[in-house]
Amino acid sequence: MSHRTPAPSGRVTSAKIVIAGGFGVGKTTLVGSVSEITPLTTEAIMTSAGVGVDDTRQVPGKTTTTVAMDFGRISIDRDLILYLFGTPGQTRFWFMWDELVRGAIGAVVLVDTRRLADCFAAIDFFEHRRLPYLVAINCFDGMQYHDPQDVRDALAISRDVPVVPCDARNRESTKHVLISLVEYVLTMRRSRAVAPA
Repeated sequence: MSHRTPAPSGRVTSAKIVIAGGFGVGKTTLVGSVSEITPLTTEAIMTSAGVGVDDTRQVPGKTTTTVAMDFGRISIDRDLILYLFGTPGQTRFWFMWDELVRGAIGAVVLVDTRRLADCFAAIDFFEHRRLPYLVAINCFDGMQYHDPQDVRDALAISRDVPVVPCDARNRESTKHVLISLVEYVLTMRRSRAVAPA
């Protein structure tokens, strides 16, 4: 774990980011790969109670699932700390999303292009709440199967929403996703600040 010295001004800014997406898309992996602290996870063993409720056909090796949230932290530079909150993927846990997004500056919607429909609910959720988000394409096996523009078209999202490929297992890749989101949020805030009333 690296300790960073505060900026000369002594002012450190922190921000909350939500990591969302469908069941088994890699949210826990993303938080774990980039967090500079041991991430807090609420993984539980999947039991027979989930049969018929959780669709594991596309993730046959999955034996655990997030039942509340994942939590991690990363220092982007000397004066910016990001707190990451990963959401549970199954619909039966979505009642917690309103609490998890409270105070967040933005969200990452992690997608698996083999199961794009699984991320529609997360996109709708953030659009309805007008919370800035970007789409991160999780490149399983290190392979990017689809062009980001094709994914944008399939999701029918605004051309302003960033769509970036990533490997949720790779720290530098996930750090790039988080920096892209922060830059997008700052750009949106600047444009709103100069927009005529």
